[in-house]
Amino acid sequence: MRRQLQTMRKSLFDQGYLDEQFVQLEELQDDANPNFVEEVVTLYYRDSGRIILNIEQALERKPFDFNKLDAYMHQFKGSSSSIGAKKVKAESTLFREYCRSRNGEGCMRTFQQLKKEYATLRRKLEAYFQLARQAGPVETACRPK
Repeated sequence: MRRQLQTMRKSLFDQGYLDEQFVQLEELQDDANPNFVEEVVTLYYRDSGRIILNIEQALERKPFDFNKLDAYMHQFKGSSSSIGAKKVKAESTLFREYCRSRNGEGCMRTFQQLKKEYATLRRKLEAYFQLARQAGPVETACRPK
């Protein structure tokens, strides 16, 4: 089971879903906080869901308030960066570029892709954490190879 967990973790990096920031979170996990990473990711999804709702509501209003959209996405991108959500962060960056160029169609298209990446990562991390709970505590965090 431990090998399956390592393979699943490696694929999250190999497929570009996670970056080095996730490893840094893992390094903060210890015996005193054995579920630290899962707790941080759970908080991320709880809090970021509210930001996504704010963005969806802002995208329903015409004309677009690009400054407000950019501010929401700036907050979302920061949260996504903090857990190492690489693909989500990339889509956030693209969305902000569209805001700066006042490209509403680009914002809409990128936001749909961002939501897909966000949901995919959530599913993959939920499966990873479920397997991690079944496998038991990890000795130490290690960098992906």
